[in-house]
Amino acid sequence: MTNQEYLSNHFLIAMPTLADPNFAQTVTYICEHNEEGAMGIVINRPIDISMSELFNHLGLESDDETAAQQRVYMGGPVQRERGFVLHSAETVWEATLKVSPAISITTSRDILDAIAQQEGPKQYLVALGYAGWEAGQLEAEIAENSWLSGPADASIIFEHNSNDRWQAAASLLGVDLSLLSTDAGHA
Repeated sequence: MTNQEYLSNHFLIAMPTLADPNFAQTVTYICEHNEEGAMGIVINRPIDISMSELFNHLGLESDDETAAQQRVYMGGPVQRERGFVLHSAETVWEATLKVSPAISITTSRDILDAIAQQEGPKQYLVALGYAGWEAGQLEAEIAENSWLSGPADASIIFEHNSNDRWQAAASLLGVDLSLLSTDAGHA
């Protein structure tokens, strides 16, 4: 793939036929994609952990009820004990990768400290784990019709209800997932 064909700052939208329980009906935001592989965060799988519980686990105090009630997400099947924060890109933290002008990803604890103290980014999604692909693996899965891909939109990550993100991401491409055939073909 050339640089222009890499899918950083794109959504991977699981096709309705994708049966892998880790990825069925998911939207994955691709944070990094190059000749060595790809890494992304699933953005529509909230888990039964609140930010309040995460703050307590990390020994952080927070009076921010809005933040405390937010859900943590299952970002993918790799390193599920590791935290990732997708967020609006107005601030850089210790370990921040700016994926696009609007979206960054941070893996350092300082961002969670800031969120707990109401000094964090305007918009964020906290996930445990990530989705990863070896060199050529993602390209092969796309060729097998496991995924649709298209440019990401920050509003889908940060403003849509998690239950609506799968169809909303597909709608960016003009696709209604309920109308797709389960038969695949290649010309």
